[in-house]
Amino acid sequence: MRPQRIVVLGGTGFVGSQLLPRLRADGHEILALSRNLTGHHELLRTPGVTWRSLDVYDRNKLVDALRGADTVINLVGILNEKGRDGSGFQRAHVELAEVVIAGCKAAGVDRLLQMSALNAGRGQSHYLRTRGEAEAQIKASRLDWTIFQPSVIFGPGDGLYNRFAGLLRPLPCLPLACADTKFAPVYVGDVVEAFARALARPESVGQSYELYGPRVLSLRDIVRQTAKALGRRRLVIPLPDALARLQALCLDFVPGKPFSSDNYRSLQTDSVGGIDGLFRLGITPKDPADFVDAIVARSPRQRRLDHDRLPR
Repeated sequence: MRPQRIVVLGGTGFVGSQLLPRLRADGHEILALSRNLTGHHELLRTPGVTWRSLDVYDRNKLVDALRGADTVINLVGILNEKGRDGSGFQRAHVELAEVVIAGCKAAGVDRLLQMSALNAGRGQSHYLRTRGEAEAQIKASRLDWTIFQPSVIFGPGDGLYNRFAGLLRPLPCLPLACADTKFAPVYVGDVVEAFARALARPESVGQSYELYGPRVLSLRDIVRQTAKALGRRRLVIPLPDALARLQALCLDFVPGKPFSSDNYRSLQTDSVGGIDGLFRLGITPKDPADFVDAIVARSPRQRRLDHDRLPR
């Protein structure tokens, strides 16, 4: 495949920070757009990537940035909003999809790769509802689209094992909502590889790829894996549904929202997948059991060393 000029939205995020060097390895020219580049100094030094500070909701400025591009990759997404009415999810997922589609058409860009989520459009959460609405818009756009629907994503610097590690270190026990909800965690490197391979394959146009790992784990299993990797014994207390809903409601008002009512609603649906998108793309999924120790390593130095040893 010839090198392309690719514009990436959401390149400063967990997946984006690893996708950019992977795309550069294939020789692509990358323009990464972000409204806020503060605090991303190391990422800004990614070789071969041009960064531009831009309000991606400004249609005219976005069209200008997209002119001459071959492909747009939209990685923008949020797991929680500032309020509770769904408007934050609507803006980040649905409204932005509208702007991106219009921008692609005005700039003459036919190819769009979109990050979504497993179970998009299912369940009662604002998160899943708006992911589904964005997918519907993209599918109706007549662009050459490809959609990726990952389960929860793990890897160095993730918001899964690292988040639980942060909670488990100071606490003797962890009251856990939705403890039996099931996931098939997918390695961030496999997600990145899926984007790169789909980009190179014309047959991926018009396709949605469910991305999930080889091991089904309950939320309780994930917490126990994390505690074991930390070398600490921690009691996990599964909360009954009424207390789980109450916990979520209370945490709605905690800065940073470690858990929310919308998270609770999302967790009413297992995130395990059905049609293996990684297999369809020729990717063998990584097992989280091979990575947890490195992901939750205590010291930044040890975390860097362990990351370098992770299987590729």
